[in-house]
Amino acid sequence: MTEKLSVEARFETIEANLAFIRSEIAEAAKQSGRAPSDVKLMAVTKTVEPMFINHALSCGIDLIGENKVQELIAKEPFLNLDGVDVHLIGHLQTNKVRQILPHVSTIQSVDSLKLAREISKQAQRLQKEICCLVEVNVGQEESKTGIEADEVLPLLEQLAVLPNLKVVGLMAIPPICEERILLQYFEKMHQMFVDIRGKKMDNISMDILSMGMSSDYKLAILHGATMVRVGSSIFGPRLY
Repeated sequence: MTEKLSVEARFETIEANLAFIRSEIAEAAKQSGRAPSDVKLMAVTKTVEPMFINHALSCGIDLIGENKVQELIAKEPFLNLDGVDVHLIGHLQTNKVRQILPHVSTIQSVDSLKLAREISKQAQRLQKEICCLVEVNVGQEESKTGIEADEVLPLLEQLAVLPNLKVVGLMAIPPICEERILLQYFEKMHQMFVDIRGKKMDNISMDILSMGMSSDYKLAILHGATMVRVGSSIFGPRLY
């Protein structure tokens, strides 16, 4: 009985959290001169049990992001994914590409030509188009994946010719830092996003600027994010 109450309480918390987050997204979008529908909410489901993910889906979530290949594949049979878009947002090793591509529409963490070539090869094998975002290590942190800002354009030129792979935007995870520094990272990403979009490169579209997480998604929206990746603010603290 206690367990059931605990589950019910968590369901209610997820509902309340989603209502609050959606209102915050709407407010930030309006402040940045956009409609609330211009900003996409991704529910990040790392370590979250399928029953709680499914509850979020029943509350209207239609985009989820997983960090690890094996975790997504293990949970997928238990998820109600009709009409739901699934992205891989964590670092992807080249040898895991074949495993993950049947399960996702988009890879948000492309950070090398080698990885992109393998995605293209496996997408051709599956006869499907895979969307991807180029991950930018905007804070130049040695502990994080992603490419340096000055490497983005050269990589995009190489990715543009790969079959069955379509670049649809950029992704970044700025360092944990004080707000005035964080703003600079968000602004740098948005400027890069706008500049690349203005170049009108073949097979490269800048539709998605994926930045902002539970702690800073509102700030990210105010500075141009079109997609925010929110996990613990929806589901509660992660259990490891």
